[in-house]
Amino acid sequence: MSAAFVTQLRSRGDALHLAVPDAPAFTVRVEMPEVWDTVRAIVSPTTPIIELKERALAALYPHGEAQAAFVLKLRGFEVLDEGMSVADTGAVDGSCYLLTHRYRRPVR
Repeated sequence: MSAAFVTQLRSRGDALHLAVPDAPAFTVRVEMPEVWDTVRAIVSPTTPIIELKERALAALYPHGEAQAAFVLKLRGFEVLDEGMSVADTGAVDGSCYLLTHRYRRPVR
């Protein structure tokens, strides 16, 4: 996907700005199926995954469980080391992350 395509898709309000000023930046999306919502984030390649996860959770699920109850996935695979940078996970301009509960939950 291209950044132009990602920025055209529906997402919640303004983008999260996690990029370092005057440094290269690109746009990613974080989708959360539990709330059927998405947020755009403008990140630097060096932005830590934990920071992206925390900011996305604060925007999408502010009154939910603790941050440890959620997992961030890219291309279907869990990002195991949350200390890695966005670029180290293989994300490029226009990538989509999935933010979901760590374990499946029963439907009621």
